[in-house]
Amino acid sequence: MFSKDRWNEILEALNANKFRTLLTAFGVFWGILILVLLLALTNGLKNGVSADFGDFATNSMFMWSQGTSISYKGLPKGRRFSFKLEDVEVLREKYPELKYISPRNQLGGFNGANNVTRNEKTGAFSIYGDYPEFIKQQPQDITSGRYISYSDINEKRKICVIGEDVVKGLYDNGEEVLNTYIKINGVNFLVVGTFKNPKSSGDAEEDANTIFVPFTTFSQAFNRGDNVGWMAITASEDINITDIKEQVFATMREQRSIHPDDKRAIGHFDLSEAYGRVMGLFSILTFVGYFVGSLVLLSGVIGISNIMLIVVKERTKEIGVRRALGATPWEIKSQILQESLVLTIISGMSGIAVAAGFIWVMNTILDQVGKVDNFANPSVNINVIFVALAILIVSGLLAGFIPASRAIQMKPIDALRIE
Repeated sequence: MFSKDRWNEILEALNANKFRTLLTAFGVFWGILILVLLLALTNGLKNGVSADFGDFATNSMFMWSQGTSISYKGLPKGRRFSFKLEDVEVLREKYPELKYISPRNQLGGFNGANNVTRNEKTGAFSIYGDYPEFIKQQPQDITSGRYISYSDINEKRKICVIGEDVVKGLYDNGEEVLNTYIKINGVNFLVVGTFKNPKSSGDAEEDANTIFVPFTTFSQAFNRGDNVGWMAITASEDINITDIKEQVFATMREQRSIHPDDKRAIGHFDLSEAYGRVMGLFSILTFVGYFVGSLVLLSGVIGISNIMLIVVKERTKEIGVRRALGATPWEIKSQILQESLVLTIISGMSGIAVAAGFIWVMNTILDQVGKVDNFANPSVNINVIFVALAILIVSGLLAGFIPASRAIQMKPIDALRIE
């Protein structure tokens, strides 16, 4: 490996037919380029789709009430019902593995249809009644002031935390926001904080048009009593919410006098299950990337092996002379393997370098054009480079193995006879 003469021989062999060497190297170059780019594009899609989940705790589910589909205990089919605050306490006591249980209420439609006024300015925003735990389930960047606290909950304070688009809609540029009042459906609320959503896509714009108020204050101000619109439930890290959700539903059916077999009465969205399906899809896409890239790389390795067979045949007399002068079979074999390995690694690392350039260009374009739905930050981590390097080393050795074996099978006297 450290012999200067050996490296001179390798360089002479590669320079003997530069065009042939270039075409041979191109197969490996193209294979590793395709492999890295496929993995980068897959990662870009993964990052983009993951951004749609935002920073919401993925080991979570949402649960809400629907109409019953089976009559039970004298109660009719099609009955509408609501969860109660006491149901939240029952779940907390019965399932300690549930990390957060946040009852929620919403005023108006899904995207907000509420009259919120401040002086002469009016806007339509989404208003939610929440508990302090919710910010741990769906993190928000508090840009000024604070979020809802349990003191607000217990004392039913008429305070609110408003999104950045609410600020833009109700306040002049540079105007002080904290400790001012806004009026929600005729009820005055003191602004104690502002926030922006760290999510880079999806419903980020809708979230910026959101106003959070304490759950108890919401219930009192808008006559909701102890009703709960829906719950955001997050399990502990060592428990998958999907594994215990049926137990939770059974408890809620018992609490609300619903038939144990009525599966339609309680609606839910399992974020953990959805996230797992998406991540499973990207695991398959990553495998496909490795598989397709490896096949393309294999074609380049086969090309190198074929060319090395030709090189061995062209150098038959040289090999015979070296064997006659005392060169061992391993010395002959190691030189052929080293030539194959050098050609493979140089062409492969060139492919990695060019792929890195393409990835840089893609990220630069994305930075300039802004957000692209379901695609963000195409990249590969350093582990992929190490894997690619390992593939190149193994490929180089495999490409040179057959030609090297052919070279040492020659008898010196037969090799010297060849003209």
